[in-house]
Amino acid sequence: RLFTRRTADLATGRIRYGMLCNDEGGVVDDVTCYRIADDELMFCVNASNVEKDHRWISEHSGTVSVENASDETGMLAIQGPASTEILSGISSASLESMRRFRCETIEVAGRAARVSKTGYTGAGGYELYVDAKDVVRIFEALLAEGRPLGLVPAGLGARDTLRLEAALPLYGHELDDCTTPFEAGLGQFVDLEDRDFVGSTALRRASQTSLTRQLVGFVVEGRGIARADYPVAVAGETVGVVTSGSPSPTLGKSIGLAYVPPQYGTLGSRFDVVIRERHVPALVVETPFLGKNG
Repeated sequence: RLFTRRTADLATGRIRYGMLCNDEGGVVDDVTCYRIADDELMFCVNASNVEKDHRWISEHSGTVSVENASDETGMLAIQGPASTEILSGISSASLESMRRFRCETIEVAGRAARVSKTGYTGAGGYELYVDAKDVVRIFEALLAEGRPLGLVPAGLGARDTLRLEAALPLYGHELDDCTTPFEAGLGQFVDLEDRDFVGSTALRRASQTSLTRQLVGFVVEGRGIARADYPVAVAGETVGVVTSGSPSPTLGKSIGLAYVPPQYGTLGSRFDVVIRERHVPALVVETPFLGKNG
């Protein structure tokens, strides 16, 4: 009843991406759900939403026991083409055969870690859930093992550029309590058939109603960088808003995501992004940006 995806058929060691929604169908958070055991699930939530999500989950959990393990848990992500080789080098198991959206508990640098084939960069790799006191040890072991293969620390700025190039939503930008999964282009992560969950009534109704706005990807054609909250205009009239924008180091272009009415969101459509009172032309393109528009 908490999650937009089915969990009854989620096997141990498998993971699904989906959302927690409010009664109006707005997104409380987008999360990954892990089947840890027959009688145990784990949600990985957005760090900025820990208290909000814990409160919401507790209020809607019924007789289910809920534990907030955030303070005791550290998470590291190793991403990129050499991630399997690097992580396997300090792990108790080879990770070559692990498939996407799978997880298992193994030793990493001599410490227990729940390792999942997931990430938020579009580059492929792993996320590691470990005891908070072990984070530094494992971080340093990964750096030492990976330095010959080019591994370097990356902060949230680099992460944000990568997730934008992959057109992955960021809560508080593309998603919020007033935005439905359908507006955000995430309808495939809502299992409505033969299910009732918090928000399902509103989402059923929304699934049968024409959208008034939709999330689109765009490339800036003029000079300037689109940033979150910049207006989107057509013929001088504001019709939408940028949710995320950045220069793309990989593409060598300025890219972004925006909510606009459907008539302005078809591939090849053009609109202006208002950058410091300048109307800069932009082109609606297919997402993800990498691999299709590079």
